[in-house]
Amino acid sequence: MAAKRKAARRPRRRPTRPAPRGFVGRDSSPVLDRYPPKDPQLAPRGPPKPAASPTPPPSTTATSPAPSAPVPLITLERPFDVDEFSTLLGETSVRVTVPIEHLTEVLRRVIEFMGFGIYVYSISVRPAPSDLLKSFVVELRRVDFAADRRDWVPFVEKGASDSPFGPSGTRT
Repeated sequence: MAAKRKAARRPRRRPTRPAPRGFVGRDSSPVLDRYPPKDPQLAPRGPPKPAASPTPPPSTTATSPAPSAPVPLITLERPFDVDEFSTLLGETSVRVTVPIEHLTEVLRRVIEFMGFGIYVYSISVRPAPSDLLKSFVVELRRVDFAADRRDWVPFVEKGASDSPFGPSGTRT
């Protein structure tokens, strides 16, 4: 018969690496190896080490001050809302810092609110404590008209009552 054919040789397979034991994940970044962070304790280096049992620190006779609360890097302030300010009207005294672009609307709403004649305010407007005129402090203090002095005087709370005729409970 015919000569034996030689079987086609298969390329040899490369030996596989042994399966990793313990930590499974990516290797640490070569960028961090070349340019480590300033604090070497913060640098991630390879797989995490198994946690050792924590040992309590040795007791000292001097008490160390309690760590202060961390200072936030960014503080976010809510933008001024004219409608939210309007809900404050009706209080005895109101003090708010108003951006210049909302100042005319705030004063218009206060004047409109006083138009009902129930609440009357003494209004004080002054620049906010900064070197730019970007916001103003608006203070409202409730006042009443004193007929004997013929002037506006600070409002004095005379008490609350369920009677529609006021704290005295009489019509006169």
